[in-house]
Amino acid sequence: MSESERYLIVGPSWVGDMVMAQSLFMLLKQRDPDCRIDVVAPPWSVPVLARMRQVHDAMPLDVAHGELGFFKRRRLGRELRERGYTRAIVLPRSAKSALVPFYARIPRRTGFRTEMRFGLLNDLRRLDRDTLDQTVKRFMALGLQPDEALPDPLQPELQSDRDNLAALRERFGLQDNAVALMPGAAYGPAKCWPLAYYGELAKTLTARGRQVWVVGGDAEREAGEQIRAAGGDNVLNLCGETRLEDSVDLFSFASVAVTNDSGLMHVAAAAGTRVIAIYGSSSPDYTPPLTNRAEILYLGLDCSPCFERECPLGHLNCLRDIKPAMVLEQVARAH
Repeated sequence: MSESERYLIVGPSWVGDMVMAQSLFMLLKQRDPDCRIDVVAPPWSVPVLARMRQVHDAMPLDVAHGELGFFKRRRLGRELRERGYTRAIVLPRSAKSALVPFYARIPRRTGFRTEMRFGLLNDLRRLDRDTLDQTVKRFMALGLQPDEALPDPLQPELQSDRDNLAALRERFGLQDNAVALMPGAAYGPAKCWPLAYYGELAKTLTARGRQVWVVGGDAEREAGEQIRAAGGDNVLNLCGETRLEDSVDLFSFASVAVTNDSGLMHVAAAAGTRVIAIYGSSSPDYTPPLTNRAEILYLGLDCSPCFERECPLGHLNCLRDIKPAMVLEQVARAH
């Protein structure tokens, strides 16, 4: 019997992509339950990786988005040599992302053939964009042999922390049957359903006796306050008040989550709540929520998906034409 693999995975830099990477980890564990999976990741993602039962260890790589960080990558790679990894899988497609496994002297280093990574990687794969038409499929394909058929995408499952949830419930006065709203999207405003619509939705929900939570980071604090002002006293603006790992526990308790196509959408899906996902400039065909408990609102206009950060036509009809009543109907069905 061959010895189990020791994997070093170089993880992506976006929240949603890191959640989707769990599908790869699950695939590797399905095939070799005794394998070890360690992940090189941005520091913010380490607590989320701790909620993935397949991950043994996560090593933070503190480099800014877009930063080369050559010496930091080389130093970490050299520090990891003694761990005896047998295989590396590099999920990002940049040359710099392949430096850590190269300096760790991992014998097999797998990734897509991009950005002149010859030498840094020695198991280069062609990116067939027609077959690998979703991010999750691309991640999973790197865990297969080049000629293997791709299985159906596996659904990420983030573990909740009951003690932390209990503390959050006491701290914020969280009620049962609540609706979580996520108005942010780091990519840009062309992925964001109008704030006025979120406010109108919150007002209707609170009038019907539902508690509403607005969930996001510091960048969404002002947006959360606008929604709270529109929705009334039973709206809690939690933006900037919780950590990313807290959101896993919040979503595990929420009745339903209404969200833009964002990293938190993928967190909510993996936490097990019902998800109502609103798409504008992006496409649910490319980055869908990986759950059977999702409803997708997407108009598929002639101009979409454009994948732009801001609406190039200036009207944002792909989102403005998704009215609050349409979302409210889906919330009622999800109840």
